[in-house]
Amino acid sequence: MRLVLFDDYKPGLLKGNGVVDVSEVTRRVAGRTGQETMQGIITHFDQLKADLERALSSGREMPLANVQLRAPLPRPGKIMMMGANFREFTQGVPALPIWGFLKSPEAILDPGGTIVLPGVDFIVCHHEAEMVAVIGKQGKDIPAAQGMDYVFGYCNGIDVSPRMPLLQNTLLNKGCDTCQPLGPCIVTKDEVPDVDRLQVRLWVNGELRQDFPMSDIGHPLPDSIHYFSERMSIMPGDILSLGTNHAGLGALQDGDTVEIEIDGLGRLTNKVSDPLKRSWPRGTDPGYAHLRLREQLLAGKA
Repeated sequence: MRLVLFDDYKPGLLKGNGVVDVSEVTRRVAGRTGQETMQGIITHFDQLKADLERALSSGREMPLANVQLRAPLPRPGKIMMMGANFREFTQGVPALPIWGFLKSPEAILDPGGTIVLPGVDFIVCHHEAEMVAVIGKQGKDIPAAQGMDYVFGYCNGIDVSPRMPLLQNTLLNKGCDTCQPLGPCIVTKDEVPDVDRLQVRLWVNGELRQDFPMSDIGHPLPDSIHYFSERMSIMPGDILSLGTNHAGLGALQDGDTVEIEIDGLGRLTNKVSDPLKRSWPRGTDPGYAHLRLREQLLAGKA
């Protein structure tokens, strides 16, 4: 199933090129906000599944062109981000040590929304195409062998990354408002049997920038869940972004259109606005070639 929120945060299911409203089916688990409603659906999904399947089969579809899709999780309790989590096509080279960081919930942006680059001074703003896992139940100190039991589904995410000379300041900038586009839907785990077989692609103004397989990941999803759950409880409706392969990174700037598509997860499209009208060279950024980036990350300077 492909779960969405639309218009005034009504719950729905994607069906072909349309949306089926499932507000009646989910009324008993709905909350005051879209986030609470989606968390209710996630938490009670097993009890709702048969009714949702019937609604999907027989419900009337509203054309996507006639609705406004929202981020399927508009204000997660936690946005967990894996750092430097891909091998960057360096076959035979060990993965970097596992690490991660958190983003502010205000970073979430709807499909079709506009990324507004922050007014703080930074070197360049990069796109990072990332697969996002949606947490399905509460847990703490979860062994990696049980990590997948805590996954509800997946969606596309873009880690908008205004760069600073020091990694610590870059991480803070990544959490600025609108710096985490998310969507267009949550695809339930049963529809994605093998994460490693998925391909991640990102375009800017129609130019393919990033194109990498999830099999290039350094610390797979179960290990990433273990890493975060050792430090904090994870909750239904939290999200965990698995990181990016930095090969193909380039600048985002005023007037751009950025699109990400991961096999089976749909396509997420957003515009970019910069009130300061800054500009950087177009195309991929050779200063962030993967081998050089690994050296920077090991030195703590990226």
